[in-house]
Amino acid sequence: MTCGAACPAALRRQRPGPRRPRRDPFRADRDRIVGSPFFARLGGVTQVISPVGSGLLVHNRLTHSLKVAQVARSIAERLMADERWRDLLDKLGGCDPDVVEAAALAHDLGHPPFGHLGERVLDRLARQRLGLADGFEGNAQSYRIVTSTEIRGAATTGLDLTAAVRAAMLKYPWTRLDHPDPHPRTMDPPPRGATPPPDDPDSGSSKFGAYRTELDDLRQAREPFAGRIPDWQQTVEASVMDTADDIAYAIHDVEDFYRVGVLQQGSVSAELMAWQRESGQLRAITDAALTTASRRPGAAIERLRRQLHRKDAWIADDDAFAAAVEHVREELVDGLLAMPFDGSIEAEQYVARFSARWSTRFVEAITVTDQPSVRSGYVLLGCAQWHEVQVLKFVHHRFVLARPDLALHQRGQARLLGTLVEALWEWLLDPEEESRLPRRLHDLVELAEAELHPRTPDRIGRARGRAIVDFVAQLTDGQAVAMLDALSGRSGALWTDAFVL
Repeated sequence: MTCGAACPAALRRQRPGPRRPRRDPFRADRDRIVGSPFFARLGGVTQVISPVGSGLLVHNRLTHSLKVAQVARSIAERLMADERWRDLLDKLGGCDPDVVEAAALAHDLGHPPFGHLGERVLDRLARQRLGLADGFEGNAQSYRIVTSTEIRGAATTGLDLTAAVRAAMLKYPWTRLDHPDPHPRTMDPPPRGATPPPDDPDSGSSKFGAYRTELDDLRQAREPFAGRIPDWQQTVEASVMDTADDIAYAIHDVEDFYRVGVLQQGSVSAELMAWQRESGQLRAITDAALTTASRRPGAAIERLRRQLHRKDAWIADDDAFAAAVEHVREELVDGLLAMPFDGSIEAEQYVARFSARWSTRFVEAITVTDQPSVRSGYVLLGCAQWHEVQVLKFVHHRFVLARPDLALHQRGQARLLGTLVEALWEWLLDPEEESRLPRRLHDLVELAEAELHPRTPDRIGRARGRAIVDFVAQLTDGQAVAMLDALSGRSGALWTDAFVL
């Protein structure tokens, strides 16, 4: 453990519950996370696209978390073995491989059914229908689970994790509205995620690491790093986890879409090669004209180039961007996509080699800086590799997430979540049904009520709203569908529907 005098190991290991000697606390944290039912449920939660119709071909939140943990540990071990970074890492508070692995395993515990779509829908419902100022945020929900709603035993609340692991989970170490002060959303430019959602500019940050109910715990977890890093900046270990998440997302989503036959060589090739041929002409087009010409091959990736300059001027570079487009074209268009996936051993080996090359390339390009941009962390990719991640993400956003058939499917999932929240709200308001509420929902109402100040306006209503959000967020995709079927009277499986409660 690399920890200086101002950041004693005992403080980094501090937990809300009793310490257990003779066992490495960070490894114990990892074991507790993996043993949690919240971790097991991730196997039934969508990563990007639903596994329905795709079988085992696509990642879910569980396999994603495992790969993020693998990449994060590789990065941490590499940095700790490199003498160039040791003093700086020590100065900033340490980079323990067990800490980053545990944080990576826990980072998506709070992700709701149906991937990022579910996150957006629950946030809207929480703010606009249930009156919760904090709304819903997947990272904050993960933090709530490990500190509040997961119960290990009668003497502890949460998973009783060390301060170091809890701090490493905080990709966005602020609350939605008021911590720290001044709030990061007021910075110019603001950190990634700190800007408000476009549909409600006065609602606070789009992304944040903890609800107000867990603010004291956030402060305690960050206490060992006070004076070392700014209040709004990630710890080194959180920065490693965040970078690993980006790497895993960029690689294995392309892998998924190739496997299921959605990512086609012709369309990706047309977009990348058109931009390479006509980049000079495309750069001369105004933003308005570029939007009008949205179906023109090359226009979408030109918009990406401009967006990177607007949001990330600290690293955006035209030469690096052009080189990234070329490298992705060679590896993806002329490489992976040139051979349609047919499920053969050869095809599987081809995918494995593709993923291994990219993973190695990215992990070996990791560096550490003592003066990161506001839009970055202390641990970051090299310039060339950062641009490559952006282009890989563009490919699956452009050729998968923008598909009308996916939108059709997701609109149905959004409607399902809205109907489910409404049905649970009506159930909670029915005085004749109080004794027959699902026990977990009843317990969550009591927990949320205890967290609120006795003089909180509409305390009971807000507690019920938070309990419904907590309850729905802990469901798998299949459980959400089954519960709505049961509440709508469509299910005939009376005694087997209890699994969703």
